[in-house]
Amino acid sequence: MRAGDVIEFSLPQAAPSELAPAAIPLSILYEDEHLVAVDKPAGMVVHPGAGTGGDTLVHALLAHCRGGLSGVGGVERPGIVHRLDKETSGVVVAAKTDAAHRALAAQFAGRTVRKEYLALVAGAPDLAAGEIRRPIGRHPRQRHRMAVVPGGRAAHTDWALEERFGPAAALLRCLLHTGRTHQIRVHLRAIGHPLLGDAAYGWKAAPGLPRPPRVMLHAERLELDHPADGRRLALRAPAPADFREMIAALRRAQSPSASAARPQRRL
Repeated sequence: MRAGDVIEFSLPQAAPSELAPAAIPLSILYEDEHLVAVDKPAGMVVHPGAGTGGDTLVHALLAHCRGGLSGVGGVERPGIVHRLDKETSGVVVAAKTDAAHRALAAQFAGRTVRKEYLALVAGAPDLAAGEIRRPIGRHPRQRHRMAVVPGGRAAHTDWALEERFGPAAALLRCLLHTGRTHQIRVHLRAIGHPLLGDAAYGWKAAPGLPRPPRVMLHAERLELDHPADGRRLALRAPAPADFREMIAALRRAQSPSASAARPQRRL
């Protein structure tokens, strides 16, 4: 393009959604006329895509909200402002109105949303906390994966150690300052501590340790400003049963003396 060029375009007519609502039970964390926050279970896809069925979070929200979701995201993603991976559990917020959608999207883009995750990782870090600032982009050979790559998009993750399970595993709390695809998975692998169950990013089963049922990542807390009145909302999803059971199994795998000496977190 050059200065003085004229660009002509026409906006297509808004197409009604052809998605069928599905009466899937949802765990509602907060709801009003502007937005709804749910505790997404592991195994549920957020929105329809290639290979998905009629059981995504969008299908469930269409039934719960009786179709009252924003249309900004398009007919395949009504109400969806952000997303979690299929195997990641935790807080997801959806917008009911276009105004709320735009206000929430601006907060995610402006990085004023606080996003905290619980992560069970292989190995135990020597430090109590750390910061990861490494650029993320598409893997040069495996395009379905992300990787730390030169020239990738800036990505920033803080982490803090919550609990050690001997030298074999640990529970970390991660704070995301950016929202890159697979950011926590890529960053934790980069420092040598892949998520338990995340074979795509370097996890391998270890003898003597319980086998995780999924990628062990949970979006526990999300803080944002209400799109209508500006008050700060602190939304929290307690760790689900499979996450708590994995922690209990890791504790049992350690010696009784180590278990007794180690402080334990209530999740």
